[in-house]
Amino acid sequence: MATLDDDRAGAAPWILSAPALLLFCGLLLVPLLLTFVLSFHVFSDTAGTLATYTWRNYFEVVTDPYYGAIFGRTAALAFAVTFFCILLGVPETIVLARMKRPWQSICLLIVLGPLLISVVVRTLGWQILLGNNGVLNNALQALHITSEPIRLVFTMTGVIIALTHVLVPFMVMSVWATLQKLDPQVEWAGLSMGASPFRVFRRVVLPQILPGILSGSIIVFALSASAFATPALIGGRRLKVVATAAYDEFLGTLNWPLGATIAVLLLIANVAIVIGCSRLAERRFKHIFD
Repeated sequence: MATLDDDRAGAAPWILSAPALLLFCGLLLVPLLLTFVLSFHVFSDTAGTLATYTWRNYFEVVTDPYYGAIFGRTAALAFAVTFFCILLGVPETIVLARMKRPWQSICLLIVLGPLLISVVVRTLGWQILLGNNGVLNNALQALHITSEPIRLVFTMTGVIIALTHVLVPFMVMSVWATLQKLDPQVEWAGLSMGASPFRVFRRVVLPQILPGILSGSIIVFALSASAFATPALIGGRRLKVVATAAYDEFLGTLNWPLGATIAVLLLIANVAIVIGCSRLAERRFKHIFD
């Protein structure tokens, strides 16, 4: 009887999580598997996608310098956005954590505000701000800082600015979760023993919020590397990233196998870079703070 009860108790978590697992498999794993299978199909300009399989799509993407430049541009964009999100998000979160209510709640709502706006509306707003006749250029010329408009739309700089604006909240939320577990008395103890504020931050605060920084960096990097709307609207058709290149193959040339190949390689590269960087960062910071 006890064995039967133990079996039921052990099966309960699986039974309760079964609906969520089925939904996860149906909405994520199955489409990914179908995309992976589609990437091996042969494409014909006259007959479309054929029921034959080949490695030619992967060979074409890997060996073509055109796609190499697109993947390199996407990686540079993702690393730049992640760097600026860390640079802006970590100090911002520390300041927010030290604020008193109700200012803390108000400022936190302002920081998370970009997530409440549609990505298309938000990106069009940045086009208005960064355009040659936009608010930013008009202000710079009115203050006689520049004599002519600074080209920010259809450039990598504009895409980085727009993506950083929307992805900083993810860094803030990740660091905020770790800061809530930080005991202020530990920091005060370091200050009372004569350590400088910078040394207390480096030896006490930073090691404890490092997991939040790493998790936030992973989220920001993955989202910026796979971003589509912002690079498409701010960067334009000439400044292609991997997501816009896959979109063009799917809906422009109707070469679905090649578009699926680009999408699969983006997923593989994204996962590999995220795992590799997170492990490297963990080992390096562990060596520094030990």
